[in-house]
Amino acid sequence: MSAALQMKEITIDFPGVRALDQASFQVDAGDVHALIGANGAGKSTLMKILSGAYTHYTGSIFIDGKEVGIQSPKDAKELGIQIVYQEVDTALIPYLTVGENIMLNDLVSEMGKKQWVNYQHIHQQASNILKELHINVSSKQLVSSLTLAEKQMVLIARAISSKCRFLILDEPTAPLSKSETDQLFRIVRQLQRDHVGIIFISHRLQELFDICDHITVMRNGKFISEDLIQSVTINDIVEKMLGKKMTEQFPKIEKTIGEPILEVEHLRDTDKVMDVSFHVRKGEIIGLAGLVGAGKTEICKALFGATEKVEGSIKLNGRKIKPKIPNHAVKQGLAFVPEERRKEGILVEEDVKTNITSANLSEFTRFFSFLNFSKEKKAASQMVEQLGVKTPTIDTKLQNLSGGNQQKVAIGKWLVTDADVYIFDEPTKGVDVGSKKDIFTLILELAKRGKAVIYASSELAEIIGITDRAYIIFDGKVAKEVNTKEVTEEELLFYSTGGQDE
Repeated sequence: MSAALQMKEITIDFPGVRALDQASFQVDAGDVHALIGANGAGKSTLMKILSGAYTHYTGSIFIDGKEVGIQSPKDAKELGIQIVYQEVDTALIPYLTVGENIMLNDLVSEMGKKQWVNYQHIHQQASNILKELHINVSSKQLVSSLTLAEKQMVLIARAISSKCRFLILDEPTAPLSKSETDQLFRIVRQLQRDHVGIIFISHRLQELFDICDHITVMRNGKFISEDLIQSVTINDIVEKMLGKKMTEQFPKIEKTIGEPILEVEHLRDTDKVMDVSFHVRKGEIIGLAGLVGAGKTEICKALFGATEKVEGSIKLNGRKIKPKIPNHAVKQGLAFVPEERRKEGILVEEDVKTNITSANLSEFTRFFSFLNFSKEKKAASQMVEQLGVKTPTIDTKLQNLSGGNQQKVAIGKWLVTDADVYIFDEPTKGVDVGSKKDIFTLILELAKRGKAVIYASSELAEIIGITDRAYIIFDGKVAKEVNTKEVTEEELLFYSTGGQDE
């Protein structure tokens, strides 16, 4: 019996790069099928073809053994194919309510047929879906007021609002907490029982063993293997993804820790940051550990002048600073790589060169503020080589690069500034194991050069693997300070969930 959905010999080219080369994939009804590969392997591109976003491809797509043509998102939806993209903010309309976003297709349909819309009916349907998903958000709340995790769940709610045969989840758990991930998995299993085929893309390899039946690996735009998930190990998967054996994930680099460079006392910011104090020394990497929504991001933004009404004391090199806007923070010697890289960290419609030099333009200007193009090009080329960014040229638009390579550029633009303190908020979210190691190496090299690093993450293994000390954040407060070489993930999780010493 053939698979319910098959993609055969799919090839697609973009300017200067072949993104897919004779790639194939299949998924059965009621199967949760993992599709994985390193950043740039072609996973998201293959799914964008399936969902009708890209149409200039060659190859064939079959559903129930019958060849189908997908030339638009409308075609895909009519065939029962729904996709939840990882770029949350580009997929939702911020000035509409949660209910209007969930029921967007019905809303547009009603507006096209009638002069008025039954909003009560729209919100009632949306509320029923939210209740089914156990999402504690009002359907009448504006999407712009939601957290990143809540926005992700709204997208999933929209996808299942209409009956679908195949649901594509592209990094669905990246912004979710453990409890939110458990809720998602519950919905996935329900859809599986309803014979929906689920295509699950994730860089969190361990979770694949909890939810998936089969796994397909891609590398460099090509199909590599398809296996039953229980017949392979994580090491097997990583080796297939990278085409080589994976060495130790966290590199060992000798570094010297010096005097305190950043001292934060009684930091407050509305109700998200509650009397937070910590310090970081030259050459030291400290972690801000905690679950999604604990307040880590808010602490980072408060330090960088990206939020209002910040109270408390911030000392840099013994001198008090009070950055009111990010520009002030940059001039004082701070750099910040935010969690939502496409929204806050990069200029997706600009090229690689422009992005890398954007945080330090004064270094690349001549008299009368004219750009020194040769100097800019040289600096960008050196940074691309240093970071291992996979791009056809430095003139390639960032939106054409994979998520992992976009993240490397988001980091690289701050390396050009030579700041004193580097703040990283979930820097490996949506990044494959190979690119993660590259990022870890970059961060460790910064510390070796005497830079102070703040590493905020909900990935507790990373906190232990890369930091020297960690402040565990719970409900906007420091619940515990630990030496990360002396604690376990279980202990970090205990304090991250509100546990206290007896």
